Amino acid sequence: MKKSLVALAVLAAAGTASAQSSVTLFGVIDATVQRVSNSGGGSVTRLTDSGYNSSRLGFRGTEDLGGGMSASFWLEAGVNNDDGQGDATSANNQAIGAFVPATGANAPVRSGTQGLTFNRRSTVSLAGGWGELRLGRDYTPQFWNLTTFDPFGTNGTGTTQTLNSSITGPTAVRASNSIGYFLPGNLGGFYGQVQHYRGENASTVANEDDGNGTGLRVGYAAGPINVALSVARTELLTGDAKFANIGAQWDFGVAKLMGHYNREEVGATEGDGWLLGALVPVGAGEIRVSYSQYELDTAGEPRSRKIALGYVHNLSKRTAVYTTVARVRNDGGAAASAVPGAAGNPSVNSNSTGFDLGVRHSF
Repeated sequence: MKKSLVALAVLAAAGTASAQSSVTLFGVIDATVQRVSNSGGGSVTRLTDSGYNSSRLGFRGTEDLGGGMSASFWLEAGVNNDDGQGDATSANNQAIGAFVPATGANAPVRSGTQGLTFNRRSTVSLAGGWGELRLGRDYTPQFWNLTTFDPFGTNGTGTTQTLNSSITGPTAVRASNSIGYFLPGNLGGFYGQVQHYRGENASTVANEDDGNGTGLRVGYAAGPINVALSVARTELLTGDAKFANIGAQWDFGVAKLMGHYNREEVGATEGDGWLLGALVPVGAGEIRVSYSQYELDTAGEPRSRKIALGYVHNLSKRTAVYTTVARVRNDGGAAASAVPGAAGNPSVNSNSTGFDLGVRHSF
């Protein structure tokens, strides 16, 4: 009898715990056949990933602490589903230095050979009516406007040239060792976040402040409008990385028009870029179109301009097929590729073309 009562008590406790907390497995598998052709340079046809949405595998959970408070965690790893490798991460918000054969310092590690890493997000949070405190690796405030107000969501060949710049610093997208605060969601459409991150270098080294930085983003979203402003600075021995951008979107029902402007400075090099684009729903699908530009403030004013057109067809709520074509024109000494790193660069002042044809499944 006692054993039965104990078993019932254990089951009741487990039921109470499950009602107050939950853990979710989630992810995206996105595969695309991609062709990149660089005039005067290399070309490649390959099966790759993340042409529409970034491929990922993640775990997240929330516990109700009562009184309007909750605790949560989020672990999200980037996945290269074309070959089964994982994405690499940057532990201290700094670029890895050149390999030194004599000492073995900065030994090269090919992306994926380090195993699966939770490079996309790795956070623990406390939240309540006062907002959310979030600790760990996360998107930086300076990145949100570039991806939110890009019809292609900074994925695939259509990615805005403002993110494909040649001087983007190591914290342009994510930062490790961060402490972030998010405003609560009941402020009449106003939202915002502030984030501070640390490079965690010893005080005895010349680059002790490398990787330290702070970013701020504030915005307003209500009805058809969404607009946000962001500023950030990351300390680097070779020259601080500074970012400032603004983005906006207006939903007309028949189409969403969006745009952003980005200004950045890394060391003595400065550049700026902008994007105008739209999302147009068509039946079970959506047309995506954008025109973006990036220009360096150096001799000759190297400039790259990209026009991108794509279509996504939703087979269900979780599965879609898509295609994108993009063309980059370079002048002033620029040599940007439609997909940086895919097949090198075109020759100076030449063109580059990218094409995606893929399928995305989320779970």
